[in-house]
Amino acid sequence: MKFVIPTAFSPASHFGAMARAAEDAGWDVIAISDHVAHPERIASPYPYTKDGSIRWNESTAWPDPWVSIAAMAAVTERIRFVTNIYVLALRNPFLAAKAIATAAVLSGDRVALGLGVGWMREEFELAGQDFHTRGKRTDEMLEVMRKLWSGAYVEHHGRCYDFARVRTLPAPGAPVPVYVGGLSEAALRRAARSGDGWISDLHTAQELREIAARLRRYREEYGRAAEPFELIAACSDAFDADAIRRLADAGVTHYATAPWLFYGGSWDSLPDKVDGMRRFADQVIAKLR
Repeated sequence: MKFVIPTAFSPASHFGAMARAAEDAGWDVIAISDHVAHPERIASPYPYTKDGSIRWNESTAWPDPWVSIAAMAAVTERIRFVTNIYVLALRNPFLAAKAIATAAVLSGDRVALGLGVGWMREEFELAGQDFHTRGKRTDEMLEVMRKLWSGAYVEHHGRCYDFARVRTLPAPGAPVPVYVGGLSEAALRRAARSGDGWISDLHTAQELREIAARLRRYREEYGRAAEPFELIAACSDAFDADAIRRLADAGVTHYATAPWLFYGGSWDSLPDKVDGMRRFADQVIAKLR
């Protein structure tokens, strides 16, 4: 089992110190969230709460993920980074591929792309991207970016993107892992068909077992059952070493949590975060290593 620290809802000024503390304490991955803007009025329902309300307020900052990763990579040596979740279809595939490849090179290939199709229509309108075609564009963007990351001259002739031979550098030194987020049938099938893994929302252990089983079935359908596949999960009822070990038995490979909350810490306090990371590492992670 590997362990993931989220940066969501944290001030960007905390990122460097959080990354150093996480690496020193033995955590494996840092997750960076993504939004482009916060409309004053949001009519789109948030898909991960029962009433459709969002989990943050208008004062929450969303630093650019790839700039953030580059900054944290500069002050660390081992820890890896994943976006959770990068709304790929808000972007142009060439610009996204360039930013991700640059972060990969600057970090020594310590980055993974966690992507989703997005849910906020208003944000797509602000970015000048079509909301209704976001799913099929995400699928084709992934195909395009993997070509561009080769560093060779490539061309593409698809339904959404069409271009003659082109080369973009720098190229990552290793393939960029792609993890797909989302709970819909389409999202789970996208993860099984095209991803190297899946990223959860907040679920119970039983829900995670059921989703992991569905993903295994879908991967068998696509002939990918023998390939490595990772499952990054946040769990609402597994907090100690034994419970986390049972998640691993169900197929979870990465356990994501904000450990300072277990010890009464605050999202706004950097000392609370550092203390929580160290205490959880000593009390839980050490038992699973």
